[in-house]
Amino acid sequence: MATIKDIAQLVSLSQATVSRVLKGDKSLSVSPETRQAIFEAAQQLDYTKHLKKIQSTNSHSTLAIVQWYSEKEELDDLYYYSIRISVEQRAMELGYSLVRSFNDLDHPLLDEVDAIIAIGKFSQAQIQKLAAIQPNLVFVDSDTLNDGFSCVTTDFNRSVIRVIDHFLRAGISDIGLIAGEEETADHETALIDPRFRTFKQYMTDLKLYQAKSVYIGSFTSQSGYELMKAAITELGDQLPQAFFVASDAMAIGALRALQEAQIPVPGRVQLISFNGAAITKQVYPSLSSISVFTEEMGIQAVDLMDQMRQNTRPFHPRMIKLGTELTIRESSL
Repeated sequence: MATIKDIAQLVSLSQATVSRVLKGDKSLSVSPETRQAIFEAAQQLDYTKHLKKIQSTNSHSTLAIVQWYSEKEELDDLYYYSIRISVEQRAMELGYSLVRSFNDLDHPLLDEVDAIIAIGKFSQAQIQKLAAIQPNLVFVDSDTLNDGFSCVTTDFNRSVIRVIDHFLRAGISDIGLIAGEEETADHETALIDPRFRTFKQYMTDLKLYQAKSVYIGSFTSQSGYELMKAAITELGDQLPQAFFVASDAMAIGALRALQEAQIPVPGRVQLISFNGAAITKQVYPSLSSISVFTEEMGIQAVDLMDQMRQNTRPFHPRMIKLGTELTIRESSL
């Protein structure tokens, strides 16, 4: 029979750390990757003591995590990676076995699972395909309530308004936007960034919207760099005093472009990004950012799905929308 010591040796951690993670000690400061490694080792060694007090009914249940990105794409996007790790951790805490599918709705094991959590954006055809495979279905980071499916999302609207209001309180009304465009993996649906939609509407309501100060590309550091370079070249002295950038990766690229052009940040241009990954604190100047609670998104998705499976009464679709937090750092002081 496996012991805590066996798991600790397998993951090269102390027995105390392993024990506290398996007991669900949230006060312990370890990375999501470390927590995942411990739960995977426990599963590999068939260690089940940490599951007896939780959901014993799930001991033979399997959850599929369908990621809309490929594994390579996920490595370039810590946002979706963080959500997946959180889903896996919570699912293992509740006793589920896992099947992972990266951008593959034809994965052969999907027909054998008891529930699916789909992370990312999916077309109508993809949503219906997943629903046909398994009715116990929850989406993360996609509003599928009108399609009849439960989901966990982030409050994009208030996040953008909070950023704009922050700039306005600082006496800055000339605000630009750098955002991204996406499409579903099957190329059937183009996705309008809800941050762009809210930015345009709110700035228009304030009579401050200027289309020339909006630059759209992809959610990568290179795209953020190229878009900011274009803004610097095209706008010249009319370059906005502040930019809201729709992802941390794009903001890092935009910051590099400003530094290469010797444009002071925050002296001449202020920046606020979106997501709040650890990298925002590691660049110079450190980036102000809207923090998104990706770990909580994963936990809520698993708990919602588990509630759906345990409920003996009809379960009506519902949306859980999580708030965000604006953290001010050097880039917008």
